[in-house]
Amino acid sequence: MADVTADSAPATRTIDVEDPARGRTIGQIPVLDERAVQELATRGRMAQVGWNAMGFDARADVLHRSRRWLMANTDRMIKTICDETGKTYEDASLEVSIAAQSFRFWAKESERYLADEPISHFTPFTVGKKVVVRYEPVGLVGVVGPWNYPLVNAFCDCVPALMAGNAVVLKPSEVTPMTALLVQEMLDAAGMPADVFSVATGDGGTGGAVVDAADYVMFTGSTATGRKVMERAAKTLTPVSLELGGKDPMIVLADADLDRAANAAAYYGLLNSGQVCISIERVYVERAVHDEFVAKLVANVRELRQGVSDGPGVAEVGALTFAPQIDIVEAHVKDAVEQGAKVEIGGRRGAGPGRFFEPTVLTGVTHQMRCMREETFGPTIPVMAVEDAEEAIRMANDSEYGLQASVWTKDIARGEAIARRVEAGAVLVNDALLNYAVMGAPMGGWKSSGVGSRHGANGIRKYCKTQTVVSQRFALKKDLNMFPYTPLKSKLLGRVVKAAYDRKR
Repeated sequence: MADVTADSAPATRTIDVEDPARGRTIGQIPVLDERAVQELATRGRMAQVGWNAMGFDARADVLHRSRRWLMANTDRMIKTICDETGKTYEDASLEVSIAAQSFRFWAKESERYLADEPISHFTPFTVGKKVVVRYEPVGLVGVVGPWNYPLVNAFCDCVPALMAGNAVVLKPSEVTPMTALLVQEMLDAAGMPADVFSVATGDGGTGGAVVDAADYVMFTGSTATGRKVMERAAKTLTPVSLELGGKDPMIVLADADLDRAANAAAYYGLLNSGQVCISIERVYVERAVHDEFVAKLVANVRELRQGVSDGPGVAEVGALTFAPQIDIVEAHVKDAVEQGAKVEIGGRRGAGPGRFFEPTVLTGVTHQMRCMREETFGPTIPVMAVEDAEEAIRMANDSEYGLQASVWTKDIARGEAIARRVEAGAVLVNDALLNYAVMGAPMGGWKSSGVGSRHGANGIRKYCKTQTVVSQRFALKKDLNMFPYTPLKSKLLGRVVKAAYDRKR
């Protein structure tokens, strides 16, 4: 993508940032317009050349210093995350730990993933030739982050892009931008060269400008917005990676450890108030153990504390970060009840100035209900009875989404066999979500849940261009296939091809 030079232009608008747990304004951010974003992009491209030339070790040193800064400023980072998301102290702590893991992982593994790759080959036309694939950074990466995890699902996508030698412009959600600004402070303190990483605060228009300016776009958010990002990027043939919505199923078989399954359903369904793209959003339980499972789940949920979390151990369930989300959650519960579902516990908005919705368990649900088909992204756990594993698999796959899933059974071999039949990018047996911490394995969605993946080799190679280099140390003056053609040469070449390929294997 061509460089675009623009004069600096001051922001003319600002956006208030709210604390959704306390119902108060905690700051303001400027809205960067297209010219301001293009200026960031221009400076980023200029800085990227030197950053790439520094090499892996020097870039890794910046990440190691960033990790140490993060460990020294953990309380400050946790408070910033809690203030703008309304999540609990423990949920914010989880972000910090995963971010620290990300720094260490990419600092260690990037050079190995991007090393020149010799390619083995067999063809009569390339005998004696060496073939190598090499990786080169794309230049400027635009990361458009979500509001539910402003550190992990926004900045941590920048880490491999930076380690690959790219410059990065991060556009955080306008709902949760303060974490990104603190990250900028962290990188500056760690010795990141100026303009290699920058934060473009603002609204949807700012995000669109980042898509237009970047050489590669990483977006995390809703499927609806992801389609718009992909459509816009297509106009400039800019490649994208999209981690989008999920409606992740949990399959509980009759032989499962019901105590563990019920504990996991409560935790992985209500973690971050259910505002996790890979949270448990719908549960299918074999009828023989349905009532027992529901009783255990409801008992677990009844013990949870919800409220403002200003320190460790205060609450398990926090607020809903994005104001419109509480209306969606309420509408899904209302729709289910109107169609015959039962609210076992919860089901209402919380009192007070903050945005709280009670942890909710629904039973008697069907696939005609919105809570089983649309992404709720809130503290609800709908549970559906099924006759057997076959019906559970069929129901799990009856969705436009395919991000993640889980299977619960004491028969591990059977669980793994069922996992292979579930249409999702990741399936866990007797666990959920934790594959995100396995950074050597790809994490991405099928169907409407995304394009591409994060983590693993592709998590950094996607931020690179590939170049194939073919060389030959010793060569004839003229190869057999070169001009001029003669009957003898053509027959001889045909015999070589026949000898190479006219066999069973």
